[in-house]
Amino acid sequence: MRKIVTLFLFLFAAFGAVPTTFAAPYDGYNYGEYGEPEAAPAPYLPVRQITGTGLNIGSFKTPEDFHISKDGHIFLLDSGNGRIVVTDKNWNVLHVIDRFQNGDKNDTFKDPQGIFVSDRNRLFVADTGHNRIVELETDGRFIREIGPPKADILRDNFKYVPTKLVVDTAGRFYIVSKGVFDGIIELDADGKFTGFIGVNPVRVDPVELFWKQISTKAQRDAMALFIPVEFNNIDIDGEDFLYVTTSDGSSYEPVRRLNPSGADVLRREFWFPPRGDIKFTFRGTRQGPSTIVSVASDTNGMYSILDSKRGRIFSYDKDGKLLYQFGALGEQFGQFKTPVEVGILGDDLVVLDRGLNHLTVFEPTRYGKTIRDAVIENDLGNDDKSVVLWQKALKLNRNLEMAYLGIGKAELVQNNNYSAMENFKLGVHPEYYSRAFDRYRKEWLWDHFPALATAGIVGIAMLITAFKVIRVSDREPGAVRSAWHTVFRPFNGFWDMKYEQKGRVWLTLLILLLLTVMYILKRQYSGFIINPVNDVVVNSLDELKFIVIPFFLWCVSNWAITTLMDGEGKFKEIVMATGIALIPLLLVQGPLLLFSRVLTLKEISFYGLIETFGFMWFIWLLFIGMLTVHQYNIPKTILTILLTLLVMGIIIFLGMLVVSLLQQIVSFGTTIYQEIMFRIGEG
Repeated sequence: MRKIVTLFLFLFAAFGAVPTTFAAPYDGYNYGEYGEPEAAPAPYLPVRQITGTGLNIGSFKTPEDFHISKDGHIFLLDSGNGRIVVTDKNWNVLHVIDRFQNGDKNDTFKDPQGIFVSDRNRLFVADTGHNRIVELETDGRFIREIGPPKADILRDNFKYVPTKLVVDTAGRFYIVSKGVFDGIIELDADGKFTGFIGVNPVRVDPVELFWKQISTKAQRDAMALFIPVEFNNIDIDGEDFLYVTTSDGSSYEPVRRLNPSGADVLRREFWFPPRGDIKFTFRGTRQGPSTIVSVASDTNGMYSILDSKRGRIFSYDKDGKLLYQFGALGEQFGQFKTPVEVGILGDDLVVLDRGLNHLTVFEPTRYGKTIRDAVIENDLGNDDKSVVLWQKALKLNRNLEMAYLGIGKAELVQNNNYSAMENFKLGVHPEYYSRAFDRYRKEWLWDHFPALATAGIVGIAMLITAFKVIRVSDREPGAVRSAWHTVFRPFNGFWDMKYEQKGRVWLTLLILLLLTVMYILKRQYSGFIINPVNDVVVNSLDELKFIVIPFFLWCVSNWAITTLMDGEGKFKEIVMATGIALIPLLLVQGPLLLFSRVLTLKEISFYGLIETFGFMWFIWLLFIGMLTVHQYNIPKTILTILLTLLVMGIIIFLGMLVVSLLQQIVSFGTTIYQEIMFRIGEG
């Protein structure tokens, strides 16, 4: 018996010495360059839950806001109880402010919604129910109250319902007021109105705008007005820049960073702007884009936003790159019901849940801490340290594009340009890749100048020889020579093709084949600046959908239309004329492929110029070809081209309809077959 007890105690002590870890109550993921979620470790885990009962001050009731001061004190606005709970960073209660002496009366709060503590240790409360701002000492002693703003520029029906506020280092107030679409209300240090800043742009529904144009005045008055989206929350960083959010999920800019003049300076330098989830469904109860209700500025330009729709926190660096996300709705520890506010407490994140009446403290995991430290070291210019941290993060998550970007930045600073290029490519960041490539290209050209000069002389000699050979071969008639002649003299060339029988269908099919091959090569081997995608995802068969199918669809549609409009062109002639018109597109593919591998972002306009030139040349040849083949005048040629495009659209629509119908028939037949087999099996 004694041995059994001893063994039990030994096992208990052994297991008790092992740190206990809990699985995250949510799935970790990040977004790649295509907007697809990619699995990632959880960056934060819940470690503590703060309730009023746990603090021995009675339950919280619909808490709306909290603020973490620079000394780490937490000021919780327990709105339903009309009080402010002040704790230190270890969550020991320091004060509970539920009333204050305002002159001769004992005053209280009424439905307060916002709270802020300035650098001067002044406590400001948006006392929403009393339409005022109350300024207190941090221990609750009353200083002053600021009522509704007064100014001639305010409209007559202006209503002041302050919900959130911040105060900058100069003592200026920036207030979010419910129902105010003019922007953020700005007051000076004396509480006097100075104007609005950062108004959101007006979002116009094109359909509703059309109906307004044709409606009567009474009908227009009954329609909704086009007004800006109002802000719902605000925060301020150490440089007095304002972070503001809107709950309009369809907005491209649900979070903005405003400078003192009200201009948005938030950096959005990646594939997707900071707006929460990129992929979402339009079905179920949590459909549509994220609903951003809070933003918290962090150190070194980082910030986090809170999505109340799905209970998720998204953290970004100063360039707008998503670092990580976590959180979920539910009833488990670490999940939310109605999250309303997020804050930064050192390395920890704190989330206030109004629905569950508590705060949850989240501590970074090894993965989250590594990324956070790497971003900070990158921003401080400590490249050696940041590279070590990013490499450590890559071991935890191989899909972390941010790590490649961080390593690439460090390599760029150290002038390791080729290595920086490779990392920027893995991190799918064309802008930084272009900077590294520009440096690397200069080095390479300097080192290989003699060889390049020799190759240039040889190339010029070969071109001269080639032109002489071509001039000799031009004396001999043939389909290739005729097609080449048509490209530069389209009227004569298409006339000879139709009436001198110099066109050949096999040449058209060869041109189509070569163009398809060149497009495949361009998609596969274009430089990273032009085609920043992974080669693995390039499907060569897709080019058939963009070249071969449209080619024959055009020919069939044009033949069908011109047959009804007295066109003289035969189907064979339409095919040959369209094929010859494709030659300019074929000619520019080689130079485009070559230039794509040597151009930087600053020179990309030359690529677009060549591509546009080839396409316009193709349109010109196609127009002349249709005009000559069908013997139309110019207006009739333009009309038949437009009708051809319309018929192509109709054929595509009918094709999609037939495919959809066939899928339904097959699905119905499969269901019947499975039901019959099930019945037979039961029998």
